[in-house]
Amino acid sequence: MTLDIFVKILVCFIAGAGAGLGTGFAGMSAAAVITPMLVTFLDIPAYSAVGIALASDVLASAVSAVIYGKNKNLDVKNGLLMMLSVLLFTVVGSFAASFLPDRTMGSFSVFMTFLLGIKFIVKPVMTTRAAMEKADPKKRAAQSLISGTLIGFICGFVGAGGGMMMLLVLTSVLGYELKCAVGTSVFIMSFTALTGAVSHFVMEGMPDLLVMALCVAFTFLWARIAAFLANKASAKALNRAVGVILAVLGAVILAVDLLTK
Repeated sequence: MTLDIFVKILVCFIAGAGAGLGTGFAGMSAAAVITPMLVTFLDIPAYSAVGIALASDVLASAVSAVIYGKNKNLDVKNGLLMMLSVLLFTVVGSFAASFLPDRTMGSFSVFMTFLLGIKFIVKPVMTTRAAMEKADPKKRAAQSLISGTLIGFICGFVGAGGGMMMLLVLTSVLGYELKCAVGTSVFIMSFTALTGAVSHFVMEGMPDLLVMALCVAFTFLWARIAAFLANKASAKALNRAVGVILAVLGAVILAVDLLTK
């Protein structure tokens, strides 16, 4: 094994582990971790790195959604409107991102990741399923459409932030309990990530296939483990786990970004 291949495997493993844990526990977009890692350590152009990260998101989010669904922590019906608007504006955001220089992308969600992690530690989401279902359907539908438009554009534009914004909106605006919010978030993200990845590859062509395969495999593995553990945890324990993971990932990504400038 050459040094170049070893470095690729190591970087992809670390990136995939961080991304998978973030996806399975918090519904976070894999791109928040994978994009800066690939750009910084493998010198992959940011637009290609975002495409690889979104491709990694597809299976990781899908397997997480299946696990959350089996544990009755997935609300497809109320998340459908958000998913449709997110899908549409992911394409719009991806097209807009193709005109920006590399360093413009990849760091947008760092502070948001860290602050959201602190939020879940300091002020955990303890909403119950009964309280969640009392919301006015028309108001929730309007909120879903507006929120989905913003989230979709961000997801396509920077390849990150979509999952975190969705989690924040689902818990703070739409009043979802945390497990259901994460389950619904990863369900939607599996489709938005697929749309974003295809858009990136159509506009720029296929990226480094070895790096993409490694990132997809490692992210899938860790997301599956994290989703399984998350659905077995109590609401209080899950809030703490989500908070710690987001805060640590945010701090690490910020450190990597600052050290390489």
